[in-house]
Amino acid sequence: MTDQLLTFVQAHLLLFLALGIASAALIANEVHGTLQGGKRLAPKDAVRLINDRDALVVDVRPPADFKKGHLLHALNLPLAKLAERAAEIGKDKTRPVIVYCALGSSQSEAAASLRKLGHTEVYLLRGGLNGWMSASLPVTAK
Repeated sequence: MTDQLLTFVQAHLLLFLALGIASAALIANEVHGTLQGGKRLAPKDAVRLINDRDALVVDVRPPADFKKGHLLHALNLPLAKLAERAAEIGKDKTRPVIVYCALGSSQSEAAASLRKLGHTEVYLLRGGLNGWMSASLPVTAK
């Protein structure tokens, strides 16, 4: 069995190298996001936090993307304007904030910015809006 596996790996070395690099990149992305952005919530956990603790939901995508669809009651604060519009979040720095973007790539930067502004509980939506929709949760365009 091991001989067959070794032969297979040798015959497809480039594919195994690509798999290793892709796996390392995914792991590095998760570790970086956790270190920089904080805790990532699965969509079901985000729903629980919204319902139980009245978490504020912040969409950091551009306004055009926000208009196409977003989480219900989400506040659109594009990443590029987050610092100048942060006052729109409110004065309660202890209120939980859930930050999301389309795929989950730029939300870590937004979460770090909100922490610097004094928000104590900032969470990331795992998978961003795409993760939310993959969990068959509703979005709105209103």
